[in-house]
Amino acid sequence: MTDNQRRPGAWPAGTNRPTPSQAAEAARREAQMWAERTDPNLWAEDTDHPSIWSTQPDTPNRKLWLPRQPQQTTAPTPHPNGQPRDTPRPKSTWRPRDLTDILNGTYQAPQPTIGRRDDGVGLFYPGRTHSVVGESEGGKTWFALLAAASELNAGNSVVFIDFEDDAPGVVGRLLTLGVTHTVISERFAYIRPEEPLTADFNKLELAQAIHDLRPTFVPVDGVTEAMALHSMELKDNTDVARFGRMLMRPIAETGAAVATLDHVTKDKEGRGRYALGGGHKLNGLNGAQYTLENRKPFGIGLTGKSTVRIAKDRPGQLRRHALPHSSGMHWFADFSIHSHDESFAEGSLATPIEQTGPFRPTGLMQKVSDALAGAPTPLNVRGVQDRVTGNKDAVRAALARLVDEGFAAVEPGPRGAQNHRLIKPFTDTEGAAT
Repeated sequence: MTDNQRRPGAWPAGTNRPTPSQAAEAARREAQMWAERTDPNLWAEDTDHPSIWSTQPDTPNRKLWLPRQPQQTTAPTPHPNGQPRDTPRPKSTWRPRDLTDILNGTYQAPQPTIGRRDDGVGLFYPGRTHSVVGESEGGKTWFALLAAASELNAGNSVVFIDFEDDAPGVVGRLLTLGVTHTVISERFAYIRPEEPLTADFNKLELAQAIHDLRPTFVPVDGVTEAMALHSMELKDNTDVARFGRMLMRPIAETGAAVATLDHVTKDKEGRGRYALGGGHKLNGLNGAQYTLENRKPFGIGLTGKSTVRIAKDRPGQLRRHALPHSSGMHWFADFSIHSHDESFAEGSLATPIEQTGPFRPTGLMQKVSDALAGAPTPLNVRGVQDRVTGNKDAVRAALARLVDEGFAAVEPGPRGAQNHRLIKPFTDTEGAAT
């Protein structure tokens, strides 16, 4: 192995092996050098490298992503013996934490203050990682942009990291939601990575954007594409954890709420709360995960609708604003985008309304309706139970509700059997709370 190929930190070939103190000093100086090079505060404006958000004279309002050089820093104050003073060492995370505020009652639990439901309840926790999962075209990006519009209109900043769409698609949706050109120009950054974060100066570029804007909300769209770009395996929980520590955690540590937008598996029955890939995508979150269940498609001139359920709430402050559901998740909101035309759309996150009437197992009712629709002939109770998974008594109750509400009819069969025929399909749209 040549000197140029040796691992970082290895002592050059042909030299005497250093003493432990010399090796420690070399490692300290190398760590200090990298800390200085990656400190965003050192990447300031100068005449040769203008602001990272600069404007070309001949193209007004066009933003440029320009690299900067570190400012000239003053030399460290020498120690009386002529050696540089040691820089302060960061505190070890293995040191026991100070529990005073928890024990004396002054600790305040994190509150969801980023984004807004129609009644003012927040969606995301500052400084924590979140996820929004759902089927393709189920409204995930619209959901994130509605929260982004809320933050921008409140005077805050947003950085959108996108591995799937493009700038016209994302910015165009913000404009249709009523965010002005000026606000987008001054307090919104769109990043479309085409190479890994670890390549060249990409970490510094991203750190500069976060440092300049101080965003309160950072959506990350396209986890599958992002992990593939970094040669990480989607189903490998170790890679999932590495990806989170590489990208989401450092951003969240600046105080921003980070939310990945992710897909679910095709198997509706077996997907449960989990996104496509490793289970650590859910387990590793320290904020919340929302699952979007699409009811009506989104599109220009349409009113798209999705039910928003809470799949995880680590701090535990969101579920009290939601209603329980038979799936084990909680019904948090009815999300809709009403598109008037290409230039104007209205978004809504309506508060769930608890049903005061008889219990309606709407999820099972839809499954029973689908079973009746797919059967070549009317089915008796046992025939329905054979086709619908779940508690047999619950399936029987769902079938009875369909008959009572006029979605199915009972007709006599051979040997006195009671068969059930579908009159009109049932879809779980209005009774999501149950």
